[in-house]
Amino acid sequence: METILFDVDDTLYDQLQPFKLAFEKKFQHIKDLPIDQLFISSRKHSDRLFNQSEAGTISLLELHTYRLMAACQEFGLEISQDDAIEIQKTYEEEQQKITLVPEVEYLLEHLYQEGKQLGILTNGPYEHQLRKINQLGLGKWIPDEHIFISSAIGAAKPAHEAFQFVEKKLRLNRDKTVYIGDSFDNDVIGAKQAGWNSIWMNHRGRTMPNSTFLPDQIVHTHKELWQLFLL
Repeated sequence: METILFDVDDTLYDQLQPFKLAFEKKFQHIKDLPIDQLFISSRKHSDRLFNQSEAGTISLLELHTYRLMAACQEFGLEISQDDAIEIQKTYEEEQQKITLVPEVEYLLEHLYQEGKQLGILTNGPYEHQLRKINQLGLGKWIPDEHIFISSAIGAAKPAHEAFQFVEKKLRLNRDKTVYIGDSFDNDVIGAKQAGWNSIWMNHRGRTMPNSTFLPDQIVHTHKELWQLFLL
């Protein structure tokens, strides 16, 4: 059976939107905020400390405040820890309103009707990620036993153990397994190291890293992703 697995953040929904609203609320007095660059920078700094957060050596709050303060510093925006906490609070409130990108909803329905085995593999704290999964209504297409969250399975992407865990649970055929995600390091490299097919959702226009692992397909919009499966 062919299996299609997805990342969640910035793959199934537009993670920039709640981030943008949180920053605009805090910096209403500043015009032309470099929101896209701030977002990409915050993701970079988040990835840097993610393993420490997963291991429990730093708290989730420390991770969240660090990534925001470090991103702001790159662009000359000085914020305090209290400011970062305030932005993070608004960001989490806005995340409770997230919705699937329309093309993703069409794709999930199409794949479900075709009888494909669907699943989720995402990094992050279990309760935090599960809230987003429920908010997006993914249970309509993906059963609970096909949802894998790093803190619950004891391994995080791109570690081979994370993909191996999913492979065993779902009894995957590697040749017929496709993983779709926006992070080159976590999603593309992780999937290719596991022997899976990979689709890189590069809708942020990131530069292709120098890597021996390459995605099987690259798409730059969710419409391209949807159309890829209609061919």
